[in-house]
Amino acid sequence: MNVTTDSRKVTPGCVFVALKGEHFDGNDYVEQAQRDGAAYIIRGENALRELQDLARAWRRELALPIIAITGTNGKTTTKELTAAVLKTKYRIHYTQGNLNNALGVPLTLLQITRSHEMAIVEMGASHPGDIRELVEIAEPDCGLITNVGRAHLQGFGSFEGVMRTKAELYDYLRAHDGYCFRNVDNPYLQQMAGELRTVPYHTGTMPEGTHLVGEYNSENVQAALCIGEHFGIDRETALQAIRDYVPTNNRSQAMRTDRNELVVDAYNANPTSMQAAITAFRGDCFILGEMRELGEYSHTEHQNIANMLLERKAEQVYLVGDEWQQTTAPYPIFRDVETLGTYLQQHPIQQAHVLIKGSRGNQLEKIIPLL
Repeated sequence: MNVTTDSRKVTPGCVFVALKGEHFDGNDYVEQAQRDGAAYIIRGENALRELQDLARAWRRELALPIIAITGTNGKTTTKELTAAVLKTKYRIHYTQGNLNNALGVPLTLLQITRSHEMAIVEMGASHPGDIRELVEIAEPDCGLITNVGRAHLQGFGSFEGVMRTKAELYDYLRAHDGYCFRNVDNPYLQQMAGELRTVPYHTGTMPEGTHLVGEYNSENVQAALCIGEHFGIDRETALQAIRDYVPTNNRSQAMRTDRNELVVDAYNANPTSMQAAITAFRGDCFILGEMRELGEYSHTEHQNIANMLLERKAEQVYLVGDEWQQTTAPYPIFRDVETLGTYLQQHPIQQAHVLIKGSRGNQLEKIIPLL
């Protein structure tokens, strides 16, 4: 089903959803959408809800299993790896990019066709109730929580709030006779799952020959292997699919320039993923952006990262963002990536192994050409 919220992408016979946001109003483009051939238009105050209802109705028409994936860290990488594995046997559809919210999930569902045999739906959350809303739209048969960590604390209120929100996936599966794929080495997930039927896997170790950087990705790999095995894909076939997968979108990407080796993990950052990246990194240079949406926990969490760098005796460190200013970090702090870029033009980094890690809003990928 061709559904779009972008009037520039209207094609003959499609459904145009006229959403209204803080800086745009799709209702202004209804007449244009009609001229361009939209067969049906969803508009008005309840346009998003109508889109979600349409997606739920379409999901119920589809006789195929849906796997829901959420978690604080690694959900997108796990989704991509799982898709790579399942594609070796099935015709699948899976969340493209980061379309994992109240708008992205219904759009993902409406892209599924009757020719597909399976679907993977990624689900993100930043407030209590977010996952509950998404599972009630997608109605998954099974699911996976990669892990729970300290992220979006401003919205969740606490780490316990993170756990309760992610557990909304388990709650739905338990109530609808579903099951989960679960890392049995993670005590938080065990606590959250309770009596929910579980297909177990272990953290394990990273297999050789992948394009993924960081031992922390072993959990993501083992999750994909577990799901593949559950759906009848032999381990060697699944491993080869994982080895063939090349990460994109600045997620655990290894890059080599004329002057340096880079590990670019600049799509997202929170205290848990930042600590994991620093621990796994074997290089000598750190470019770290601030972590956002931490609310009252922001100072403590940034100070914890600064302390971690000091304990590691890191010597070449560049920090980006105002949140670092209140810490005792004895490293240069730059207001934004543009300021850092100006500095690096005058003081280039040479022959270094560099970790680039920060929240998406830092836009740290802009400095890659200078490295």
